[in-house]
Amino acid sequence: MTDRSVHRLHPAMREDIGDLITQRPLPGPHIEQLDPFLFLNHHGPQTYPPHNRGLPFGPHPHRGFETVTFILEGELAHRDNAGHESIIGAGGVQWMTAGRGIVHAEVSPRAFLERGGPVEILQLWLNLPSRLKMSEPAYTGLQRADIPELSLDGGKVALDLIAGEYEGKSGPVRSLTGVFMSTLRMRAGGTFRIDGLEDRSVFLYVARGVVQVGNHADLVSPMHLVELDETGDAVAIRAERDALVVLGHAAPIREPVVAHGPFVMTTREEITQAILDYQAGRFGAPLG
Repeated sequence: MTDRSVHRLHPAMREDIGDLITQRPLPGPHIEQLDPFLFLNHHGPQTYPPHNRGLPFGPHPHRGFETVTFILEGELAHRDNAGHESIIGAGGVQWMTAGRGIVHAEVSPRAFLERGGPVEILQLWLNLPSRLKMSEPAYTGLQRADIPELSLDGGKVALDLIAGEYEGKSGPVRSLTGVFMSTLRMRAGGTFRIDGLEDRSVFLYVARGVVQVGNHADLVSPMHLVELDETGDAVAIRAERDALVVLGHAAPIREPVVAHGPFVMTTREEITQAILDYQAGRFGAPLG
């Protein structure tokens, strides 16, 4: 086994959405995508006062990809026009397949609007290959208790297994494309190593804390995406301070990516068709 080395570190760039603190490492000035990982927004951390307006993500459409939303603090209410509805709390995850088209809203629950509180949310976009872009929409809402937790390195590392397999355990999400997705909660001094990464794109984002990746000289501070070299089949991570890391890997799709707002397709013509289909109501009934 050969460990991958760090190619480049990408800091999240500040790009607030209204009064929601938002930082984005992907895409960034020096990286467009980590095929098939397309986009990551880091919202918060911040504290909303009582009688607030909540999150600004009212009804909007998507087509051609999947969203994975990590609720680190607070609560998130999901509702879509395929009939899915949930309120997911801290430590939970929402996994939505937009497929051929869905309209959804991700907002703060009514109780949060009244009382306020802390908010920290990550949203990651996963591309779908052209053969799956018109799949049926789907949604899975997972509370923290629904996600298997593996205790590693003498209890210094907790791996929350969302999708894929690790040490004989399976995550509750069955990805259409075999994506592995997890979060690592690491105590200072804890180490984690994962292999089997040959011909896989690795997504590694440090949400909190400080880690060292492999033998890279520079430590990775919070809100940095780690871009790894493509050679090697393993990754080693050591926590210098208590850390929260999002770790995923997937087979690259290697197809053109044409994105326009909430649509991700492979050609400009498909984007035009997505807009026409949405305007004509072919994404389903409006979400009031």
